[in-house]
Order: sequence, then structure tokens, then C-alpha cells
Amino acid sequence: MRARHPGISPLKVATASFVGTAVEWYDYFIYGMAAALVFGPQFFPDLSPATGTLAAFATYSVGFLARPLGGVVMGHFGDRVGRKSMLVTSLVLMGTATVGIGLLPTYDTVGVWAPVLLVTLRFVQGIGVGGEWGGAVLMAVEHAPRNKRGFYGSFPQMGVPGGLILANVVFLVVSNNLTDQAFEDWGWRVPFLASGLLVVVGLVIRISITESPEFEKVKDAGEVDRKPIVTVLKEHPVQVLLAAGSFMGNNTVGYVFMSYLLSYGTTELGLSRSLMLTVTLIGAVAWLAVIPWASALSDRHGRRRVLLFGSTGLAVWTAVLFPLVDTATPALVLVGILGTAIFLGITYGPIAVLFSDLFSAKVRYSGASLGYQVGSILGGGLAPTLATALYAAADSSAPVTAYLVVVSLVSLVCLAVVTRDVRTRVPAADTPAASDAGTQIPHSAEKTRSVPDAP
Repeated sequence: MRARHPGISPLKVATASFVGTAVEWYDYFIYGMAAALVFGPQFFPDLSPATGTLAAFATYSVGFLARPLGGVVMGHFGDRVGRKSMLVTSLVLMGTATVGIGLLPTYDTVGVWAPVLLVTLRFVQGIGVGGEWGGAVLMAVEHAPRNKRGFYGSFPQMGVPGGLILANVVFLVVSNNLTDQAFEDWGWRVPFLASGLLVVVGLVIRISITESPEFEKVKDAGEVDRKPIVTVLKEHPVQVLLAAGSFMGNNTVGYVFMSYLLSYGTTELGLSRSLMLTVTLIGAVAWLAVIPWASALSDRHGRRRVLLFGSTGLAVWTAVLFPLVDTATPALVLVGILGTAIFLGITYGPIAVLFSDLFSAKVRYSGASLGYQVGSILGGGLAPTLATALYAAADSSAPVTAYLVVVSLVSLVCLAVVTRDVRTRVPAADTPAASDAGTQIPHSAEKTRSVPDAP
């Protein structure tokens, strides 16, 4: 029987998940910022400024197309070999691709090969981050005490605004200490090259933690699923689709907040790059602070109450976000972004344990990753590109606002359904699955009992 590592601290594992995830999302977000600020003229110089920005955001979306592939491949091996090894693999892939982008020649140097190489490396980034989320979340959740799974599961969720904060700080420091010309010529490369050091730090931390005890239990019992993704698609297609729909609204608004607003504020409203980076940075800090608070609340009061409150607030706030930003008044721009960040945090934090609860430990990496990454394609994968196209077509932010509201409402409905489903499918105490912390078992497989708003 394999050692259980009884002395391992859930906080240590959760912190390691946070650090590694923050590094990966830093890598992912600096691409979005560079796409908003410099990739148009650097890699698509023959296009008009608006069309060049649209082309840059199109390459940005390629990463989202790769994310389900990363989730499927690493989910497969994460359910068969272990969570930890896939976290190390994803970090190496992401770091290699990000440093490679920092070394890329531009269109003026190698012509069409420049955007081709850019798209290729962005695809590799997508594979890396696609396999990252599920492993980081499961390591945190599966090491956590049952009554604090929401809180500990929020640590990798905090890695998203953590990476955004780090990306904004680095871009602010570089852009504020260089002339505009120097930043466009070579300064934009610095954040990408700095990733090499961050990846080394993340790897040292990740290698130091132990494997998930729930995966070890599955492996010791000889219950490892040989084809976990096939099992997920055959037995849990509804859960995957509901998970994707539940996440779509948060991810859409999140990527408009994190990436599109930077381009919109500087290009369309004439606001300074430093101002937009600063207000985004403040919003990211608020987002990070709200995630663990909301997740801890979900441990005490139930996922359903917290998620439905946050999702409703997000749908309402998206209706006023662009009207506030369109004033071009710094204080009102900040208000719009802060409100968005708060509701993003409330809806994003508890989703980690919610998605984990939809699948048994044998297929949890594959199932949770697939739902999350499909939601990311439908959400953030389209958001910056579609927002840019909608504004260009109407010369108004009104269609962008309508788009955000509709997507948020769709996610609200999906969350209402999936959280009700989880509530009525908590394993009874006398079933074999009851010890599988939070596992949700299909009706046909296990006896279930209804509980009020189970955490």
C-alpha cells in the first residue's frame, strides 16, 4: 500500500497550486496585453490599425482552441498517471512557448513566417494552460478537509488574477520606463523573456508537493479508468455541457475585462496606456481578494446561494460596465471595472469545487477540465475578437454590452440547473462513494439523498 503522507499540509499544496497557476496565467495574459498593444503593427503591419488589432486578437483566440486539447490529453494522463506530473508538464510547455514568443522575429524580418510562428506558439500556450487548471484545482481540493474544500479550491482560482496582477505590473514597469518607440521596438519582449525565471520558481515549488491522496486511493484499489475521457463523454455529457455553460459568462466578461478593455480604452477612447493598465491592476487585486472570501462563504452557506447571487450580479453589472467606461472619466472607469471584478470573484471562486463535485475521482481530471475548457472557448475564446468586431460594425459599445448581458444570463440559467443537480445527488453515507470527498454519482449507479444546499 502506498504511503498516505499524513503530515502534508493542505495549505502548502493549495499555495503551491496558486503559485504555479499564477505563473501560467501570467504567461497567458501577457500575450493578451501584447495583442492589445503591439502585435498588430509588429506581426500584421500591412493591415489598418483596427484590422491589425482584430487579427492580433484572432491569434489570441487560437490559444482557446487548443485548451480543450490540453485538457483532454493531460486529463487522460492525470486520471491514469497522476495529477502532479501533469502540472509539471503544463508549466514546462507554457514557459517554453512564452519565452519563444519573446524571441520571435517580426513581420519586417521574416515576413509571413512571423505570424505563423506566433500562432504556433500561442497554440502551445493553449495546450499548457488547458491541462493546468484541472490538475491545480484537484490537487488543492483533493488534499483539503471536506468542510473547507471550497476555500482551498479557491487558491488555484486566485492564480488567475494573481497572474493578471503580475502581468500588469511588469507591463507598467516596462512601458513607464521606455519611450513608446522603444516599447514597440523591443520593450514588449521583456515580459515574455522574464517568464523563464518565473517558470523555474514554479517548477521548484510544484516538484516539492505530494500526489493527490484521492488519486492514490483510486490507484491502490486498481480502479484507474483506462479511457477516462471516453467514460466522461459516454456517462457525463450533460454535466460537461452544463459546466461549460455555467463558466461561459464568467469567462466572457473576464476576458473583456482583462484584455479587450485595454485595447478599447487606449484605441477608441484615447485613454493612456498607463491609466488602463493601472485600473485593470486595481480591479485584479479586488478580484483576487473576493475569490477566497466567496469560496469560504460557499463552504458555510452552499455553492448554490453564492454562485447564483454572484451570477445575477454579474449579469446586471455588465449592463452598466461600458456606459461607465465610455465616460472616459478615470473615476467612473475604475468604478465599472471594480464592480465587474467583484462579481467575477464571487462567481469564479466556488466554481472549482463545484466542477470537481460533478465527477468521481476516477475521471475527475478529464471531466472537470473538459467542462472548464469548452466553457473557455465559448466564453473568453470569442470575447475579445467578437467585441472588437461588434464595435467596429456599429461604432458603438451597445452591441458589446448586449453580448455580455446575454452570455451572462445563459450562464445564470446553467448554474441554476447544475447547482440544483449537485444538491440532489450527494452520495448517501452508506454508499461506497461517500468517502470520495464530494464525488457526485450518476443516479443509476448509486443511492442518493437530497440535502438542502449541500456545500
